[in-house]
Amino acid sequence: MCLDLYLSGNENNTELSNKNSVLDNQLKTLPLISWDVFSERYFIQLNKAKRAMDIRKIKAYAKRHDWENNLNSIFKSNDFEAIVLTDKSQNIIWVNEGFTTMTGYSKKETLGQSPRFLQGKRTFKKAISEIARNLKKGEPFRSNLVNYRKNKTAYNCEISIYPLYSNKETTHYIALEKEVI
Repeated sequence: MCLDLYLSGNENNTELSNKNSVLDNQLKTLPLISWDVFSERYFIQLNKAKRAMDIRKIKAYAKRHDWENNLNSIFKSNDFEAIVLTDKSQNIIWVNEGFTTMTGYSKKETLGQSPRFLQGKRTFKKAISEIARNLKKGEPFRSNLVNYRKNKTAYNCEISIYPLYSNKETTHYIALEKEVI
C-alpha cells in the first residue's frame, strides 16, 4: 500500500524520473571519461598478444627446421617492431605484421625478396659491408642502417640478426628490427 501511495504522487514520480535520467546520462558518458586509461592498457595487451603470436609462428618454423637456437633468449634480449625470417640465401620467407606497419610493404610484396630491397641512396655502403661481413662470420650481430619505406621515405633501422642453426649449419636468418630516431 505504501508503494501505491508513493507511486501515485505525480510530483515525486517526475522527480524520480528526472534523477534517473541524469544518472543514465552520467553513466553513458562514464566510459569516455576513462577511455584514455582503457585504450592505453588495451593497446599494450594487444601488442603483447601480437608479439606472442609472432613468437609462436617462429617457434613453429623452428620445430619444422630443427633449429638448435635458444629462441626464448633471442626474443627476451631484443626489443623489436618487425621480424624478418630469411632462408640461407637471404630470401624472405616470412615477415610479421609489424614489418608491414613499419615499411608499408605487404607480406605478398615481400616474400621471395632479399631484405636489400629496403636499401637506397642514403644507406651507407659501410653498413652494407658490415652486415655482409657479419653474415659470413655466422654470429649474431646488431647494426644500424637507413632503410626506405614503400612511400620512399627513409628511416633509421636497428637490426639484430641471428643465424639459425640445424645440425650446426646455418639454415636461416632471423632479423629483429625497430625504427630508431
